[in-house]
Amino acid sequence: MPDIPFHASVLTLYPQMFPGPLGHALAGRALEKGLWKLDAVNIRDFATDRHHTVDDTPAGGGPGMVLKPDVLAAAIDAVSPTDDPRPRLLMSPRGEPLTQKLVRAFAQAPGLVIVCGRFEGVDERVIEGRALREISIGDFVLSGGEPAAICLLDSVVRLLPGVMGKHESGEWESFEHDLLEYPHYTRPREWEGRKIPDVLLSGNHAEIERWRRQQAERLTRQRRPDLYTRWQQRRK
Repeated sequence: MPDIPFHASVLTLYPQMFPGPLGHALAGRALEKGLWKLDAVNIRDFATDRHHTVDDTPAGGGPGMVLKPDVLAAAIDAVSPTDDPRPRLLMSPRGEPLTQKLVRAFAQAPGLVIVCGRFEGVDERVIEGRALREISIGDFVLSGGEPAAICLLDSVVRLLPGVMGKHESGEWESFEHDLLEYPHYTRPREWEGRKIPDVLLSGNHAEIERWRRQQAERLTRQRRPDLYTRWQQRRK
């Protein structure tokens, strides 16, 4: 167990959404064991007016509302002072794509500060002024950043020391080598007329490894030609 556990602080208008799924299964057990720490901070607590206003109309007009920079900055400053070494992230559909390589880098950090946007977005000045790194989990739009933050944290927490039962369980899976993961099988040996491939029952570990690599290449070539091309380039 690390001396200082991974510390995640999530800034949100809906702190009741956390830990949510992160309180169960692998991430939940790790949370109970103290392998990581999670704070859900209510952005609304940092509003100074009597109505606790956190948003306003967009400058220049247009639909929706925008999170106010003064309120959000106050929340960030309270959670993450200038000497905080944790990366500051903003979950955003216009952000850089979350990849397994990035997940591994985040897992090496002492923790993360994650801002969950709502409405039409966040005032650009607080993104610049607080050096928020925008991260996207895909080319689609959610109603808020909370589900995206949960996805990101789940992917990171499973890589923390002591979280997974076997170290190698995180070494050969989809995206780790620019290949999708190979197919898996278990008992019964035959189910609905479909059999486990003979090679997996052969006991020949070299042949099993070769078969798994071939299947990973086949699936990647069919489903993610972009990854397959990148994998081929790495092999040159």
